Amino acid sequence: MPGTDRVEIRTLKVGRFCVVDEEAYKILSISKSKPGKHGSAKARLSLESIFTGKKISHVGTVTDSINVPMIEKGTAMVTHIDNGEVHAMNMRDHSMMILPLPGEGLNIEAGKEIMWQEALGRYIIIRDH
Repeated sequence: MPGTDRVEIRTLKVGRFCVVDEEAYKILSISKSKPGKHGSAKARLSLESIFTGKKISHVGTVTDSINVPMIEKGTAMVTHIDNGEVHAMNMRDHSMMILPLPGEGLNIEAGKEIMWQEALGRYIIIRDH
């Protein structure tokens, strides 16, 4: 999958990210069981989607490989808001970006800076300044 890297489940840590069913998730908790008579050690991951907030769990052996998204973060200056989309100028290379307008909790206005995050080709606004 483009924009990802493969790692073993045993190397994951709480607060990092992984990909399940082509969706990027933040790891909320990890519980591991010991190897038993009928198989290898298992890991149960509690995950929350970084785009929708949906919570799921994923179970696999600790030696299974899982995709990890390449997360990019940056700042942008809001130029205007139009039809549920935030138009902003990326502060790194001055290119124009169109981001989805987040739900409640963020105060986004024209002329203000925002922090954005990109994973798997999707963008989200994570913080207003």
